[in-house]
Amino acid sequence: MNIALFTDTFTPEINGVVSSIVTLKTELERHGHNVYVVTTHSNLLEVEYKDNVLRLPGIELKQLYGYILTSPIHFTCLNKIKEMNLDLIHAHTEFGIGIFARIISRYLSIPLVSTYHTTYEDYTHYVNKFNLESVEKAAKKAVSTYSKIAAESSVEVISPSAKTKEMLLRYGIKRNIHVIPTGLDVSRFDQDCKDEMSVAQIKDEFGFKESDTIVLFMGRLAKEKAVDLVIDGFKVLADKGRSDIHFMIVGDGPERTVLEKQVDSLNLNHLVHFAGKKRPDEVPNYYHAADVFVSASTTETQGLTFIEALASKLPVFARPDDVLEELVLEDETGYLFTDANEFALKMEAYVDSSLEHKQTIVSNTLKRVEPYDSRVFYQRVLDVYQSAIHTYQGYYHIAQIKSKDAFVELLLEGTQKDVKVLVSLDTYISMNLRLNSVVTPEDLQILMKEEFVVKAYQAALRKLVIKDRTRKEMMDWLNERKELTSEHVDEILRRFEEKGYIDDVKYTHSKVTSMKAALMGERRIIKDLKTKGIDEEIIAQVLEELKEEDEETANAIRYANKIQHQIKDKSLRKTKMMIAQKLYAQGFTQEITQKALQALSFEDEMSEERKVLRQLATKAKQRYEKKYSGVELRNRVFRYCSSQGFEIDDIYLVLSEMEWENEH
Repeated sequence: MNIALFTDTFTPEINGVVSSIVTLKTELERHGHNVYVVTTHSNLLEVEYKDNVLRLPGIELKQLYGYILTSPIHFTCLNKIKEMNLDLIHAHTEFGIGIFARIISRYLSIPLVSTYHTTYEDYTHYVNKFNLESVEKAAKKAVSTYSKIAAESSVEVISPSAKTKEMLLRYGIKRNIHVIPTGLDVSRFDQDCKDEMSVAQIKDEFGFKESDTIVLFMGRLAKEKAVDLVIDGFKVLADKGRSDIHFMIVGDGPERTVLEKQVDSLNLNHLVHFAGKKRPDEVPNYYHAADVFVSASTTETQGLTFIEALASKLPVFARPDDVLEELVLEDETGYLFTDANEFALKMEAYVDSSLEHKQTIVSNTLKRVEPYDSRVFYQRVLDVYQSAIHTYQGYYHIAQIKSKDAFVELLLEGTQKDVKVLVSLDTYISMNLRLNSVVTPEDLQILMKEEFVVKAYQAALRKLVIKDRTRKEMMDWLNERKELTSEHVDEILRRFEEKGYIDDVKYTHSKVTSMKAALMGERRIIKDLKTKGIDEEIIAQVLEELKEEDEETANAIRYANKIQHQIKDKSLRKTKMMIAQKLYAQGFTQEITQKALQALSFEDEMSEERKVLRQLATKAKQRYEKKYSGVELRNRVFRYCSSQGFEIDDIYLVLSEMEWENEH
C-alpha cells in the first residue's frame, strides 16, 4: 500500500508521538509498504521534499517546545501528494497538518485513519494564564467539540490506551475506536547490546561514581510533566544527606529555565543534572547509563518513555495513572508515589534494598513490555487500515445542503452512487452534519428513516396551511400512515405544538368567536367542538374568557390586524415586537396587547420567514464583505441576523447554505 502519515512533529524532534510514528513507518516499510510523511519545518516559505518526507512551511511556537504551527491549507503541494498515489492517509494530529490531512482526504477521496495521541484537555493551562475557572471550562469544551469533529471525519480512530478511548467516548465520538498501544523496537534498549563506551562518557561528563544511583527523566520539559515535583523530592533526599542519588534530566522545553532556577534555589546543582536534548540514536545510551527511571506526569495517553525504561530494565517510579496499570506494579516493576515526600521515601528504600531484591525487580521489567512489540503493533494497525479501506467504499460525503421550510435536503456523494435525503433541522444539528462531513452507511440508514417522518410532517403541514385543525384531527390523520410509529406521530405533533401550528386553545377561541358571530348557541358550539376532539375544560375556559372581553379588546385586535398588514420583510419575532410596541404607544395595556397578539394569525409570516432571512443575510454579507472576510465576515452576518429576531437554528442553516471564502 501507499500510505501517508500526517504529523505536526517528526524527527529530529524527540517525543512520544515521533517515536510512535518512526516505529510505525519502520515496520510498514519493513513489510514492503511505501510510506510518506507529511510534516512541518520552521521555514515560513519553502517546501522541502526528501526521502519521502514532505515538510511544509511553519513557525515554531517557543512556548510549545518543538511544535511548529502551520496553515491547514497547502494546495501548492497538492500535485506532489497526488503523485504519491495514496491508498490511505493516517493523521497523527488534530490541528494544523491534521486539518490539511482531512482536506486532502476529502478532496482526493482517500480513506482517513486518525490516532489521538494527545489529551489536549490536560494542556489548557497554556491558554488559561490567569487560572480562571470560566476560561478552563470554555477551553475544555472547545477541546471536546473539536476532537469530536476531527474524529468524526475519520473512517477509523486509533487510541493508544483504554484511558484515552474512555475520554473520546465521553466526547460523544461514534467512530470505531481501536485501542492499540504504540509498538516499540525493544532491541534498541536491550542492556546486553549497550554501547559501553558511550555510557562511560555520559557518566564521566556528569562525574557520576560507580556507587551512585542515577535516576533518569526522559522527555519534554513542560509544566504538565511535573518535573518540579521530582526535584522537590530530591530536596527531601538531600536534607537526609543522600548525596549518592543523582537526578539526570534528558530533554528540553519551555519549563527548563524555571526548573533550573528551582534547582539553584534549592542548592541541588550537585544532585540534579540537565543533559539537554539528544538525538534519537543517543537516547538508549542515557537509559543504559541510568539505574532508575522517574516521571510524575499524569497526562500521558500511553507513556512511551515508561515502556522504553522498562525495556531498558529500569525500575519505574511514577504517579498513579490509568495508562500505567499494566506497566508499573508496586514493588514488582517499580513504585508509585503521590507527592515529593513519598517519592523520596520509596526511592531511598529501593536504593537501600538488597541486590537480590533489585535484580528481581529488574527481571520483571521485560515481561511488561512484551505486548508492545513493534511487530504486534504493525499487524494491529494494518488490520485497521484494511478495515478503513473496505469501510470507506460505503461512505458518503455531504456535497450540498439546501433548506426547505423547517427541513434540510442533503446531497450525499458516495464512491458508487449519490443520494438525496431530507431531514429535520433538529436531526441536522444533533448529528453534527455539515458540508463535506462524512456520513457512514449506519448514519445514512438513520437519515433515511428520518425522511419518512419528514415527509409525513410536510404533508401534515400542508393540511394545516389550508385549514386549522385540532390535535386530535391531526393525530387521527397521521395514524393512518402505516410507515409511522406512535413515537413518530408524537414527535410530529410535539413539533407542531412547539411552533404553534397546532394550538387547541387558540383554535377554540377562533371557532367560538366565528360561531357566535353566526348566532350559534353555546350548546351547539360545545357539541361541535367536542366532535373535533377539544377538551371540555378548554371549551369552558374559552367561553368564559370571551364573555369577559370588552370593546377595548376588540379595538386592539382590529388595530393590531391593521398594523400587521403594514409590516413587511421582518422576522416573526420582530413583527410581533413591532405590533406590541405600537399597541403600547396607542395606550393599550400589556394584557390587552397580549390578547390582541394571540388573536392574530401569523401563518403567512411563518411560511415566509426563511425566505426573508435568506434575503436579509445576503444583503448583510454584501454590506459587510467590503470590510471583513472569512470567519469574521460570517460572524458579523450571524450577529446582524440574530439582532433582527431570527432563530439561531434558522440562521445557522441559512448561513451554511451560503458560500464563504477563507473560513479555514
